Amino acid sequence: MDTTSKTLRLATTPVACNVIDQLLRDGARRMLQSAIEREVAEYVEQHAGALDADGRRLVVRNGFHPRRSIQTGAGSIEVHQPRVNDKRVDGNGERLRFTSKILPPYLRKTKVIEELVPWLYLKGISTGGFSDALTAMGHDGSGLSATSVVRMKEVWQGEWEQWSKRSLVGKEYVYLWADGIHFNVRLEDEGSDRQCMLVLMGATEDGTKELIAIQEGFRESEESWLTLLRDIKTRGLSTDPKLATGDGALGFWKALPQVFPSTVCQRCWVHKTANVLDKLPKSLQPAARDKLHQIWMSATVADATKAFDAFLGTYEAKYPKATECLKKDREALLAFYKFPAEHWQHLRTTNPIESTFATVRLRTTRTKGSGSRKACLTMVFKLCQSAAKTWRKLKGSKWLPDVIRGVQFVDGVKKVAA
Repeated sequence: MDTTSKTLRLATTPVACNVIDQLLRDGARRMLQSAIEREVAEYVEQHAGALDADGRRLVVRNGFHPRRSIQTGAGSIEVHQPRVNDKRVDGNGERLRFTSKILPPYLRKTKVIEELVPWLYLKGISTGGFSDALTAMGHDGSGLSATSVVRMKEVWQGEWEQWSKRSLVGKEYVYLWADGIHFNVRLEDEGSDRQCMLVLMGATEDGTKELIAIQEGFRESEESWLTLLRDIKTRGLSTDPKLATGDGALGFWKALPQVFPSTVCQRCWVHKTANVLDKLPKSLQPAARDKLHQIWMSATVADATKAFDAFLGTYEAKYPKATECLKKDREALLAFYKFPAEHWQHLRTTNPIESTFATVRLRTTRTKGSGSRKACLTMVFKLCQSAAKTWRKLKGSKWLPDVIRGVQFVDGVKKVAA
């Protein structure tokens, strides 16, 4: 083995990694200590001309504060902050005090750790397991008790309440995606219904996907959806979206025209496929799935209609429940053909919501459900906020101004005026 290979192998050993981590922490500690020493020296020098009646300085160094540990991205760092004795008084006779801008009083965690803690919680770490988790990452775990995490969740609850009341004046969403997500709640009565979160997402005029609303509802009832939709309209969402995509929950489709009457309805093909296949024998489901796939993957509405009729002709005689499930929503299933082809993959399903809530379900699976309804609502809100940072814009966003103006599209192609 040559020298280079041996060096690389040694550098990846646990001992070498520990040495690197320690060097990083030592370097960070020295830099932080130097910065706060310099800050104090500059403050004292700035007020060197402030003297008492005997000519003595009113602003001087006065030893050190007790050592304290700061939880940082590099691990736990111990600092020894200089103390300043400032004897000056303001116009009201109150003593002036030096406050470090680098290391404010009571600071125990940097912003990186403040963001890490909720991430760990949302990914499945229990409130009692933070100290152990952070200790394994090079932190001492101080200031991260179960009680502090509970307080943090209370702050999140306040953030959700404030966010749910924000103004939507001036907002215009071209498309909507709606879904109801159900969760188990461990601390509720066994006979109570599973918690249902009503989630509404939208695409703005530039193609950006945004979370519009998250509310707790009674199952997916018409009244629950009506309350949510009326709320966002009251807060300023005055323009009807052009199209809304959702699953088969009747509550949403009954509520939508009462609030946004001109919005076109598009049924989710993923949900519809699952509903249809559920009414067929398992032996026939693979072939039936392929036939359903041919419908919504057709290039034109004419081809989709032929594939639609072919499916009905194949299964209607023996499995009328399956074909009726498909046939009753024909118009809503093919609505996306009236919009730009680049948008079809976004409009055919509620996948923007489903993919986001995969992480929520992962967390609830690990913890066997949320502890309470409030905790579940808070968790859903914070996870969605985190996921929103990675949402991609709609493809073909250049067509959105045309969609907003009501320009007609035939088979996904802009109709040219004669």
